[in-house]
Amino acid sequence: MAEPDFVIRTRAAYDTITEPYTEWVAAELAVRPLDRAVLGGFAELVTAADAGPVVEIGCGPGRITAHLHGLGLAVFGIDLSPRMVARARQDHPHLRFAEGSMLGLDLDDSSLGGLVAWYSIIHVPDERLPDVFAEFHRVLAPGGYTQLAFAVGDEVVPRDELGGHPVSLDFHPRRPDRVADLLRAAGLHPRARLVREPDTDGDYPEWAPQAFLLVRKPLPTDQENPG
Repeated sequence: MAEPDFVIRTRAAYDTITEPYTEWVAAELAVRPLDRAVLGGFAELVTAADAGPVVEIGCGPGRITAHLHGLGLAVFGIDLSPRMVARARQDHPHLRFAEGSMLGLDLDDSSLGGLVAWYSIIHVPDERLPDVFAEFHRVLAPGGYTQLAFAVGDEVVPRDELGGHPVSLDFHPRRPDRVADLLRAAGLHPRARLVREPDTDGDYPEWAPQAFLLVRKPLPTDQENPG
């Protein structure tokens, strides 16, 4: 089956900008205490659930994967871009990284205790999100958690340049309520959400609020939370 156009364009874009993006984003997490707190809470919950290893989907150069490893998680990364995977392996040789697509993960059913999609659903068109979330549900073990991060908004933002390099890439900001509804429809129950206002100072100014959603694949004994 042919790959969707957005997959091809996303891979090509990040292959193109691997080096400048890696250098630019290296210190970003260090200036985002609330983001680190979100990842820290996720790590504690996954550790307590003890349901299996963790994967970061759309790991790029591996900075979030490495941060999660530093929090004590058994974690590996997957990314569309071969050049990003190569850079992640170079920068973090003690960790495992592989090429792959969130539309069809080369992972066994119910094999993961946690999954992180940290700004990686932002290039997925609305009509393909149910497929992505169904795949997240498939690979998570009962009791496992997924942590998502994405920009908040309504309008698709097309980009034909990043870091001085020509690309063809669409950014899809989304409303947390809509994403939560799609996750719930996929069988992943929302557990927490945070929306913070955009940081406007420093080296990483943001143009939109940022959303963080935590969801859980229920255990067989769990009851659906109607809220």
